Amino acid sequence: MKSVNKLLVVALALVMVFSLAACKGGGDTAAAPDNGDAVESQPPAEDPGDAGDAAAPVTIHLFSNLPDRASGMGELEQTLIDSYMAENPNVTIEVEALQDEPYKQKFQSYVAGNSLPDICMVWGQPSFFQAVMEGGYVAELNPDDYADYGFFAGSTADFSYDGTLYGLPRNQDLLSIIYYNKAIFDEYGVKVPETYDELLTAVETFQANDVIPLSINGKDKWILNEMFQDLLVKVSGNQDTIYDAVDQKTNFSTDPDIRKAAELYKGLVDAGLFQDSYISADYGAAMNLFLQEESAMFYMGAWEVGMASNEENSEHFRENVDVMAFPVVGDGKGKATDLLAWNGGGFAVSASSPVKDEATKLLNYMMTPDHWAKIGWETGNVVPGQDYSSFLTGNENQLQLTITEFLQNATSMSGTPWNDYAPGEWKTNCEQIMQEYSAGIIDIDEFLSALDEAAASNE
Repeated sequence: MKSVNKLLVVALALVMVFSLAACKGGGDTAAAPDNGDAVESQPPAEDPGDAGDAAAPVTIHLFSNLPDRASGMGELEQTLIDSYMAENPNVTIEVEALQDEPYKQKFQSYVAGNSLPDICMVWGQPSFFQAVMEGGYVAELNPDDYADYGFFAGSTADFSYDGTLYGLPRNQDLLSIIYYNKAIFDEYGVKVPETYDELLTAVETFQANDVIPLSINGKDKWILNEMFQDLLVKVSGNQDTIYDAVDQKTNFSTDPDIRKAAELYKGLVDAGLFQDSYISADYGAAMNLFLQEESAMFYMGAWEVGMASNEENSEHFRENVDVMAFPVVGDGKGKATDLLAWNGGGFAVSASSPVKDEATKLLNYMMTPDHWAKIGWETGNVVPGQDYSSFLTGNENQLQLTITEFLQNATSMSGTPWNDYAPGEWKTNCEQIMQEYSAGIIDIDEFLSALDEAAASNE
């Protein structure tokens, strides 16, 4: 998968977004819906049957990685679920929701027992979804049913296997960004860093004033791998560099750009970029440090765009949260517009579901453009994996505007992150190796050699 030109099509499609917004005019914008009301919807994708017959009770189990049901994508998901039940009184939808890492563990348990819930969130990445599709654990979907759903070109490719569609993407994943707090930067006179050296200077200033420079969820491991990949792209300017090493076309231990990126990464760690005990911090703990304005920056993806509109966050935070491009390396070949981006999260229906047809109707209902894409964009909760150019209101928050600008100006996009690139034990091994290097348990030579060994053992 390597450098993914299909995602450049996504970026090109987004160029139209603001052009269309300019044509809308200030008095002709759509109003965002009240989250407390059932959403206005189209009929379910399939005929529910003879209206003269009383519909039999149906219970659908939905497994989600969004435990916060009051904000962000969790709020969007729950809004659509509640609306579907209001429109279909015979249907009860029971939600089980866990944070990412516990979710992945429980998902694998369900797969092992061939007992996946009726609808599940899935990551469209080989390390997570390929074996699930190969094993027939998720139901086939008909691409013709989604011809008018506005999915960006290529966005369903990672949810397909051997020419068959098994899932639908819900959002665009962009990670070459750092959220930051403008008030904290202003208070200490820190310039928003555009280069690696400026980032080190910012870290020094924040450390001198007892401010956490950047919070990160090191316990979850994957985020460390992706920061390393961000640095490598800025060093090499070549999205293929890391994938070639995973594929053993080159070696981690002998590639000079990979070694340089490893040195730069450890330089940030040793300078104190992360909070104390970051290795034991999970997603929620790292994010809370940023939301409570205890850290100046937060390294996380575009899926957290809802921070700026979530009224549970303080007004002061919402007024001051902003986003920057991941800094470039002074002598590197990569640009700020060379991005880590992919279509990662989505939904699939269990092949063994006793209510598969009704679960598919729910999936289709949720992903109807006027539902997921429109409501998610207008409420500031998601950057959709579908064309949202016709849903612009003129009231977009700053995070929405900046992230869309980054996507439309992209010069390259990574596709699936390197830690998720290969099936088998690759993900577990390379993430463990990355965490050990970050924590100082192994040195750079051991780090690079261990990655080579992990790649060789994954054949």
